[in-house]
Amino acid sequence: MKHLFFGGIHPNYNKEMSTVVTTFHTIEPKQVVIPMVQHIGAPCQPLVQVGDVVKRGQKIGDGEGLCVPVHASVSGKVIAVEPRPHIRGGEVMAVVIENDFQDTAIEFVKNDLPLEELDADDVLHSIREAGIVGMGGAAFPGNVKALSSMGKVDTLIANACECEPYITADDSLLRTDPEHVLEGMMILRQVLKPERVVLAVEDNKAEAIEKIKALQSDFPQIELKVLPTRYPQGAEKQLVQALTGREVPPASLPASVGCAVFNVSTFAAIYRAVRLGLPLTQRIVTISGEAIKEPQNFIVRIGTRFYDLIEKAGGLNDLTERVISGGPMMGFAQSDLSVPVIKATNSILCLLKDKNGAAENPVCLRCGKCVGVCPMRLQPLYMYRFVNANRVDELNRLNVMDCIECGSCAFTCPGKLPLVETFRKGKKMVREASAK
Repeated sequence: MKHLFFGGIHPNYNKEMSTVVTTFHTIEPKQVVIPMVQHIGAPCQPLVQVGDVVKRGQKIGDGEGLCVPVHASVSGKVIAVEPRPHIRGGEVMAVVIENDFQDTAIEFVKNDLPLEELDADDVLHSIREAGIVGMGGAAFPGNVKALSSMGKVDTLIANACECEPYITADDSLLRTDPEHVLEGMMILRQVLKPERVVLAVEDNKAEAIEKIKALQSDFPQIELKVLPTRYPQGAEKQLVQALTGREVPPASLPASVGCAVFNVSTFAAIYRAVRLGLPLTQRIVTISGEAIKEPQNFIVRIGTRFYDLIEKAGGLNDLTERVISGGPMMGFAQSDLSVPVIKATNSILCLLKDKNGAAENPVCLRCGKCVGVCPMRLQPLYMYRFVNANRVDELNRLNVMDCIECGSCAFTCPGKLPLVETFRKGKKMVREASAK
């Protein structure tokens, strides 16, 4: 039985731009900038000082509470421990390493135990020590999410929908290395012991689907679900509804309806951490858009600066207007290309003038189109008015905190209102009011 989530849109996906190049290129940056903030939660504290020589995979930052460590992605000398620009704005403490190009690594300890003999606590410890976070963009610590799901979920979901336009990082992973994803799913299945394990992918990823089907006889416990392409299919709550028919209540998480959702890149990272002892020091990044000369997917070391990767992809068009971390719908425009790739960076998008952006003098036409496409069943036109009127009471009544900032409302708005930016402001207003 098919379950459709409410709302959604069908933008031009433009994914073929970055899949023309079928092999991964790598980049060896002269230096990497490793932020101590790459996850939701408490920032890491640096464990190294200027002048220290570090190895690839060495832990260089860690902390207490809701925190996972960060590791050196290259070997070399620490040349700075200081605040540096971050993709989410402002500056955060970072460790800057000058690459010695020797790629000297720490010793990685493999684990060859049969799957059924893997201890849940040991697996969660390995996930934590490898610094694994949600790699689809949320960046929530992986061990904490898994621990909070134990005993509460009957369905484990691997999210391969990758519904944002242009981005093909997860698609490329499934086309080239699906075994690691499926092995990672089996490891987390052993920990969470759900009744059902599902890999969900949209039907615009034909090659990835065929690669997974070819392996299904080796992984009979994993169910492949091919979903119709529709944005934002990959949002957790919408994906849960599409696969199970269950609706996650307002202000709740998928675990409240018995589901746990992890990105496919996260599953691959879990496999590498548990079986190979590898910390999260690199990831696949899509660099695409009409303004980049050679769109493609790279295997990128964490801490590589945006301008180094852009240069490796042939550089920018002279008419470039915006560079975005993430996709065009939910990404963050960058004013400083010295910001580094972090664990949750799946795309660098380089665009010409935005034809769908906000107008200079936006006006709400009260057409209601935003209400019809909002996958969370919110009322964007009223939320927009109450943010501008500083009505926190009304924003709470309208559940503004349930906005997933998917941008469907802004995409369909004929008045070109800056809806997503306004709702981010409104959510900040609500948080500040509740903290008083």
